Amino acid sequence: MRPILLQGHERSITQIKYNREGDLLFSVAKDTVTNVWYSVNGERLGTYNGHTGAVWCVDCDWDTKNVLTGSADNSCRLWDCQTGKQLALLETNSAVRTCGFDFSGNIIMFSTDKQMGYQCFLNFFDLRDPQQIEDNQPYLSLPCNDHKITSAVWGPLGEFVIAGHENGEFNQFSAKDGEIIKKAKDHTKQINDIQTSVDLTMFISASKDNTAKLFDSATLDHIKTFKTERPVNSAAISPDMDHVVMGGGQEAMEVTTTSTRIGKFEARFFHAAYEEEFGRVKGHFGPINCVAFHPDGKSYSSGGEDGYTRIHYFDSQYFDFELEA
Repeated sequence: MRPILLQGHERSITQIKYNREGDLLFSVAKDTVTNVWYSVNGERLGTYNGHTGAVWCVDCDWDTKNVLTGSADNSCRLWDCQTGKQLALLETNSAVRTCGFDFSGNIIMFSTDKQMGYQCFLNFFDLRDPQQIEDNQPYLSLPCNDHKITSAVWGPLGEFVIAGHENGEFNQFSAKDGEIIKKAKDHTKQINDIQTSVDLTMFISASKDNTAKLFDSATLDHIKTFKTERPVNSAAISPDMDHVVMGGGQEAMEVTTTSTRIGKFEARFFHAAYEEEFGRVKGHFGPINCVAFHPDGKSYSSGGEDGYTRIHYFDSQYFDFELEA
């Protein structure tokens, strides 16, 4: 089956995200627009308009009621998923790099960049308390003095946030009191992306040090490593197969100096247990910035520097495939 091409952005894709059921796919890019698509046929359902800068991150809550976006216009915004209405605007001093709903959908976290003399902060808001939103006062705001947060996800049960930093280390920040519960440093360079498994017991990190690694969410124990020859921009764990998909390529600014053939803008599939690569999918005309598996495991999507999002449905051979050990 041919991939479905989603053409809704004029600039490079920064993140794509399925909702829990997988019927909707959210995409954000450097062109201020947040798009939502039907994942089954690639029809665009609508846009969330309001940001005035590049949108770095998007998340959707458990029951697909609300959407959260963070942008370089120094704001994090909450939207009604169905109507596209803006429900809340949280202003910050610098660009919002990562954002996420916890499991309940009641608590949001987002991190801001270290720029223009401002510190990197990890902020927590409780959406059940309208006063916090109105006064723009998070119930918890954690400064990250040393190394800014480049990617962050909620851990299991909404107890803590797993944050990846620009120096390659991970921290678990408690959502109750902001204490650092655990630390780990297995990567040597910046963490570009963190994505959890469906049950939140594991997460995979993509790093500039040309590897993606699999970790235990609770203990931060390093489980597996997937090596490539170029920086990994994003990695995702399949919900029902022992597979991970990775997207990368060189830095966007170096692309013009190489031919497309060497560019290697493929999505790469690795076996999660054997750490062996078993497949590649071509398609993008630039580095892949974000990959995501559909929650049913029957398809995956990738968003590229070329501004396109591609939805790939797997052939039946993919499900029968066994890696010979």
